[in-house]
Amino acid sequence: MYPTDGDHPDVLIKNADIAMYSSKESGRNAYSFFTQEMNDDYQKKMVLEKALRKALHSNELKIVYQPKMDIETNSIIGMEALLRWESSELVMISPAEFIPLAEETGIILPLGEWVLKSACLQNKIWQDMGYTPIPVSVNISMRQFYDGNFVESIINILKETKLDAQYLDLEITESISMANIDSVISTLNELRVMGISISIDDFGTGYSSLSYLKKFPINNLKIDRSFVRDITSNSENRSIVKTIISMANNLNLDVIAEGIETEEELKFLKANGCIIVQG
Repeated sequence: MYPTDGDHPDVLIKNADIAMYSSKESGRNAYSFFTQEMNDDYQKKMVLEKALRKALHSNELKIVYQPKMDIETNSIIGMEALLRWESSELVMISPAEFIPLAEETGIILPLGEWVLKSACLQNKIWQDMGYTPIPVSVNISMRQFYDGNFVESIINILKETKLDAQYLDLEITESISMANIDSVISTLNELRVMGISISIDDFGTGYSSLSYLKKFPINNLKIDRSFVRDITSNSENRSIVKTIISMANNLNLDVIAEGIETEEELKFLKANGCIIVQG
């Protein structure tokens, strides 16, 4: 508002836009008055976005691989590709900070393609070196999944890297799977026909969607770490985890528990039919 938030039309318009974007982030039917804190957040985002675009064309991005273990055979049966960003200017930046920004700005499309291509290529390199072939899992964002060229880009990446489709697993969240059911099922069927496996990541955070699960052509469920945490002492978490494992087993789906920290948690999971763990 004039003159508190600026004494020139350009400044007032810019600050009004910042307040508008802040309202959009808060959800529909909201309004906000401009504050200096909003401006600080906006400027920080601009710096981060510029640095992320630069990182795409430098060596600041890297992928680390987290194994998935079969606790009955004590063998590695898969791995997840996790993106990390070590900025030359901003030091290590958490994915929780830059992934939402990448989604918001559209950077997630070239970024996601880079991750997919890098993970497939690395998996193929390891196989060619003689290591036992295992699938690599890659997280797919909502914006990627609903991009019109998504399936075609997967086909091209597999051709380019020469990785057999059976060694690629795509992880999508419940929010993606529930956004447009018919469209999602169609896309997933295309991927499954190619030989790619599909996992629902962070399962349990959308607990109301359980009844829809059997409609989706998927292979795996990954139990969100928030439910695995304290399962030996939290009766509610125990009940949720037991239900998910039982349902997955009945649907012939592999269930993967994330964020295992104690021997007691391992014993509980194994006793209830979950034999694949990660983290």
